Amino acid sequence: MSNPARTVTTGLASALSAPSPGTGTTGSTGPSSRRTDGPARVVVDLDLPGATISRHLYGHFAEHLGRCIYGGFFVGEDSEIPNTRGIRHDVVDALRALRIPNLRWPGGCFADEYHWKDGIGPREQRPRMVNSHWGDVVEDNSFGTHEFMDLVELLGTEAYVNGNVGSGTVAEMSEWIEYLTRADDSPMASLRRENGREGPWKVPYFGIGNEAWGCGGNMRAEDYAALARQYSTYVRDHAGNEVTRIAAGASDDDYGWTEALMKAIGTLKGRETKPKPFQAISLHHYTMSGPWQDKGSATEFTEDEWYLTLARAARTEELVARHSTVMDHYDPHKQVGLVLDEWGTWWNVEPGTNPGFLYQQNTVRDALVASLHFDGFHRHADRLVMANIAQTVNVLQAMVLTDPDSGALVLTPTYHVFEMNAGHQDAAALDAHVLLPEEPREIEGRTLPSISASASTTGETALISLSNLDASEGRTLVLDLRGREVTGHSARVLTGASSAAHNTPEQPDAVAPVELTTVREHERGLEVELPPHSFATVQLQLG
Repeated sequence: MSNPARTVTTGLASALSAPSPGTGTTGSTGPSSRRTDGPARVVVDLDLPGATISRHLYGHFAEHLGRCIYGGFFVGEDSEIPNTRGIRHDVVDALRALRIPNLRWPGGCFADEYHWKDGIGPREQRPRMVNSHWGDVVEDNSFGTHEFMDLVELLGTEAYVNGNVGSGTVAEMSEWIEYLTRADDSPMASLRRENGREGPWKVPYFGIGNEAWGCGGNMRAEDYAALARQYSTYVRDHAGNEVTRIAAGASDDDYGWTEALMKAIGTLKGRETKPKPFQAISLHHYTMSGPWQDKGSATEFTEDEWYLTLARAARTEELVARHSTVMDHYDPHKQVGLVLDEWGTWWNVEPGTNPGFLYQQNTVRDALVASLHFDGFHRHADRLVMANIAQTVNVLQAMVLTDPDSGALVLTPTYHVFEMNAGHQDAAALDAHVLLPEEPREIEGRTLPSISASASTTGETALISLSNLDASEGRTLVLDLRGREVTGHSARVLTGASSAAHNTPEQPDAVAPVELTTVREHERGLEVELPPHSFATVQLQLG
């Protein structure tokens, strides 16, 4: 994580860097056009399944930042908070309920100053370091490789380990993957056994540095591309552990960075050819309502800021589509994956908290930012193979907030969107066409329809996600369901008393899903009434 600093474009990417028509317009978002008679319509072809929506699009991110690791995941064995080997029971239980598919660690910017050998062996003997990026605090390395892999096993998830390119060496990264995954008596496997772990772990994902254009080294694209080839070569597949190596990709609309990495891949000759030396490219993009220096408040915002935030969140899909276009030029068979491994809202920190800890509240607005992202992810599941929200606990758009005084755990509105959408994981995407009787709002040169939707099917069921982005008005819409018989349905809705509603230890369920009772049979399928500022899912049983 870092301040997106600049855009570099070359070749094919130059054409893509041009703004969309009208981009750059600022000021009032303006009201939407008056609606004409008739409800909105969402057309879903239930019999035309598309690309598989990888469960890894619902991935997570845990950096040594603020109270994400210490006080979030890890409290130590001596804590009064119930734990297993120092890992909080309540956080693990909450995340297991989401079926989280992967967890990225140790950063972020922290990854490129982290030296993994400092985090193994007896805790009392581990050297300390300064976490210069996040609060300038002293890191004691008590949560290291063994603790992270223990957490992964407790969560029942998969490890995405991010290596150090910025201040590390090729040998250091090579030895880390050997330590993690080799089974015999190699030097690093033997060292792992000395530290208490007999067998190897599975590590299916390994990041080759982080934000090399910024906090990961302030490199030029071509310089990093050469290093990515070198470092990736030494991240070996040991003992049957097959690694997907993820090169540190672009910030926002730096399509030239993506093009440089695609040019650096040496083998893209057909559908059966595994790309080498890396197999995926990352992308980072955050949503905020203000400039970098004053990103906006998490809980106090105007209606104009509500719509501006949602329009900027919707831009993520445009970025995914344009980076995919660059990749398609070099990789028409889509062998290289695109990984959006940092996304979410970034607000000004909560008053009275350490500005380097990035602690922010999480409202209904954040929930709809998440739902918009997922709708876009589902539409690009042919190229987008992983996404990781930033971050899991107590940092930025978190799933879970833990109170430092009482130890209480709070599930955020964003958590509930992940839970309600869990049925999309590894399902086949369905086209969901939104037809509105009014012109959408235009904000900063981009249109923002008042309804967003996506859908998927697992064969005998279908799941439809619906977002009413109107801050103040409810909406009736018709689900125009085609191609399959619908034999039953159920629905849930997530909203709050206001668009800024959020959960606290005192009111943990101010924003929580409940049954949506305003779903009726309709000649085209179903008619649904959505409250203002709401997210809903409709589960269908198919004949």
